[in-house]
Amino acid sequence: MSIVVNLDVMLARRKMKLKDLAEAIDLSVTNLSLLKTGKARGIRFNTLESICRVLDCQPGDILVYEKD
Repeated sequence: MSIVVNLDVMLARRKMKLKDLAEAIDLSVTNLSLLKTGKARGIRFNTLESICRVLDCQPGDILVYEKD
């Protein structure tokens, strides 16, 4: 099983750069980049909430479960 992170898709839909999102939610570009590439080991709920607020989306728009 795996969790796929579609942050890059949502950023493209909102025509927003990773740097702009990082500034809006007060998180480093490095940490957001790790999340975007799927290399992050976890995400805090308050970070996910901030991302969803700024991108005007639901958590399921960003995180998707796929069977192997």
